[in-house]
Amino acid sequence: MSDPYQNSYHHSDDGYGYQTDYPPQEEDAASDVTEGHDEDDQMYEGEYQGIPHPDEVKAARRALQELAEQYEDILEDCGHGRFQWSLFVVLGLALMADSVECFVVALALPSAEKDMCLSKAEKGMLGLIVFLGMMFGAFVWGGLADQLGRRKCLIIALAINCIAGFLSSFAQAYGFFIFFRLISGIGIGGSVPIVYSYFSEFLRMDKRGEHLSWLCMFWMMGGIYASFTAWGIIPHYGWGFSMGTQLQFQSWRVFVLVCVLPAIAALVGLTFMPESPRFLLERAKHDEAWMILKQVHDTNWRAKGEPERVFTVSQIKTPKTQDDEFFEIQSSTGTAFQRWVVRSLTLVKLVLKNVASLLARDLRLATLLMAGIWFTVAFSYYGLVVWFPDMIKHLQHEEYDSKMKVFYRERVERFHFNFSLENQIHKEGEYINDKFINLEMKSVKFENSLFEDCYFEDIKSTNTFFENCTIRSTVFYNTDLYKEKFVDCKMENTFFNHTKKGCHLNFEEQNDVLIYLVSFLGSLAVLPGNIISALFMDKIGRVKMIGGSMLLSAGCTFFLFISFSQATIIIWQCLFCGVSVAAWNGIEVITVELYPTSKRATAFGLLNAVCKLAAILGSFIFASFVGVTKVVPILLSCVALLCGGLLALKLPETREKALL
Repeated sequence: MSDPYQNSYHHSDDGYGYQTDYPPQEEDAASDVTEGHDEDDQMYEGEYQGIPHPDEVKAARRALQELAEQYEDILEDCGHGRFQWSLFVVLGLALMADSVECFVVALALPSAEKDMCLSKAEKGMLGLIVFLGMMFGAFVWGGLADQLGRRKCLIIALAINCIAGFLSSFAQAYGFFIFFRLISGIGIGGSVPIVYSYFSEFLRMDKRGEHLSWLCMFWMMGGIYASFTAWGIIPHYGWGFSMGTQLQFQSWRVFVLVCVLPAIAALVGLTFMPESPRFLLERAKHDEAWMILKQVHDTNWRAKGEPERVFTVSQIKTPKTQDDEFFEIQSSTGTAFQRWVVRSLTLVKLVLKNVASLLARDLRLATLLMAGIWFTVAFSYYGLVVWFPDMIKHLQHEEYDSKMKVFYRERVERFHFNFSLENQIHKEGEYINDKFINLEMKSVKFENSLFEDCYFEDIKSTNTFFENCTIRSTVFYNTDLYKEKFVDCKMENTFFNHTKKGCHLNFEEQNDVLIYLVSFLGSLAVLPGNIISALFMDKIGRVKMIGGSMLLSAGCTFFLFISFSQATIIIWQCLFCGVSVAAWNGIEVITVELYPTSKRATAFGLLNAVCKLAAILGSFIFASFVGVTKVVPILLSCVALLCGGLLALKLPETREKALL
């Protein structure tokens, strides 16, 4: 039975060396110093015919643990400094782009729905499609990152996000817009699973929890960036432009375009960053891994004023990668297209095999526990994040409706209406020979009324309807009063001339700063939680951080029963976001630490896909109770967080565990 690694590794006084059982070579002989395999290695003959030999499995696990400890020593020698901080900023921008993607549609929708004449179903689908794309993208890119590399997959994913996001800002039709937002979501979906896997493999054990938590700050910055830019751009209607009638580029499209900038910045930064050396070692690419680790070492110590410090690692053991060998054997013959097909099919098989291995005996419990925790926290968080602003709007509408004026059986004859009508109901009225010119109608309803010999011109309306009315000898000129706004009305000798096409934005209502303010405050509120979790992640441990944060978050939701006003909702939202962020940070840290390098991004991608599924369900379920009852959403979130917190206490502590 062969050793899963080609050589056994040891650390000598003068550096990191090797111990080999092979005779010494001449100086001019072919050197194996940077080779991943020796010709004398023997493959266990039954490895591809069935279950590996138990001794082979034990040896592989032992060797993997040894490599993890040795890699930890190398990172210790490389130090922590300029290189990690540079990578921190670049990957933080990628994480920021993911956060912006979650906010962009919600912030642009109030304007986009009017510009594109969206129905309620279309608005719901637009919000849903982004998370569907991110769910699919997380699963796919996470799996690919364990096969093709973290840096390569992240660059491709961000490039897709940038291109699709750019094109979506110019899409005039709803179908094209929703398609490009789907593709954009698929691209950015790879950000979270790859970013955390990538960055963790450059961090030594005592720095990992803290710096991965600091990295989460960029998600908060993404929310602040999206809210602030929406607040500053969308209400400025003059910022848009048009090219004839075919291309209308309104201010909300400028906002969508600006939201691509974090992804572009991350994409540019990644071109200067290397691949993860831990991934390269897993793929037996010793030369590349050694060069990158030397680059990390030299960059850090040069910045610390010690350029003379020598990188003492001479050799690093690398595991056999039989999947890679199989990949090359299967794709080395045939036409270019056949080779591409074989490579693609082989890649899909390897990804699915890796996904299936997450439910193997040694990882099954951890995967199921993590899936439950990711689901419960995402279900509660995203559900409440949607529910809080919707409830504030509902309370505002209730207050607005309570001030509605009702007019009964009024008779108006030969009158010129040149002032706006707002929040009114007119029942059984008679309007004879009246003129309605150059005015706005907002939340106005005419019921069982008569309009005879009237003239409507230059009318802008919002939520205005005519029900069971009789309209005779009346002209509607240059108005947005479509025939659909006349419900069960009887029309006689009535004309609609030059009816305004498209939907028209109501400047006062649809761009209410409330949606920007609530989003901004919710994002800013996580700052204290981020700082506390980063400072104490390595001191109290991941498990206590997750469990404690989720239980406290459950308490925050329960206190919503005590008081329920607009101000109270905003306060509890900020408190909830500030407390729950510690759970998010702990979950993301422990996810990268529970799984070996060969499965880390795959596991993170799968669990992040579960997170997005929970976000979709939570948003839909919680939104359906707006205006119906507050009890069900509060109880659902409270119970989910309690269950997730209890599940977290079953997890193993990983703060003193080297990355396998």
